[in-house]
Amino acid sequence: MPQTSKPVAIIIPARYGSSRFVGKPLAMITGRTMINRVWSLARAVSGVNEVCVATDDERIAEHVRSFGGDVVITPKKCTNGTERVLRAAGMLATRPAVVINLQGDAVLTPPWVIAALIDEMRRDPTVEIATAAVRMDKRSYEALRAAKGQGEVGGTTVTFDRRGNALYFSKSVIPFVRDDEQGIGSDRLPVFRHIGLYAHAYETLCRYVNLEPGPLEGSEKLEQLRALEHGIPVRVVEVDYGGRTHWAVDSPDDLKRVETIISEEGDLVGA
Repeated sequence: MPQTSKPVAIIIPARYGSSRFVGKPLAMITGRTMINRVWSLARAVSGVNEVCVATDDERIAEHVRSFGGDVVITPKKCTNGTERVLRAAGMLATRPAVVINLQGDAVLTPPWVIAALIDEMRRDPTVEIATAAVRMDKRSYEALRAAKGQGEVGGTTVTFDRRGNALYFSKSVIPFVRDDEQGIGSDRLPVFRHIGLYAHAYETLCRYVNLEPGPLEGSEKLEQLRALEHGIPVRVVEVDYGGRTHWAVDSPDDLKRVETIISEEGDLVGA
């Protein structure tokens, strides 16, 4: 079967009972709920066969149906978003060959970034998992390094080989950059910030959720390290946000920041 004909599903995991932000998917952002905004981004991606929200909460399901979205009700016992996405993928009428896990709080993810992962999965049939990363400039690098120095946990960086396969993901800023002509004075730092967006081959996703977490995942608290520890390559796709700001919603305080970004930069897609 040609790669271009592989069915693709974007699945958006959404929980109501988040310990850090209860009811987050239904939080309002400039007149629309978070889950409605993320669903609209997914719907704007070309070449996708199905978009659905995977949730275990009827309040979220009812709201998604109200704006015409598709919902899959998944078991409450799902331990994380990845498992919830797999359960939902297996319940679709047409089983997808490629599954995009688009987090329910990824309200500022440009559709072309999602499309870049789909394109890579179709271009190279050997890719089992693909994820995205943005090259950091000197300003963003220094800001992230300063934040890490103050004890902040947020922000993951990734290194990869010449084929684009990940070598390592870390909450530390990697690689270490020396202050010389090849380092922070350069216009093209070899430092990439990871974007928590994943494309999985369906069969690989089935394998992945049954793998035992390893010591690296346990130390960094990064699920993607499980794949590397078990020898599953992760293709890193360099993407360009086109001047747009990347920001995730982890707490109620983040809502104000996201609303400010939307006010300054405009909506990525319409309602």
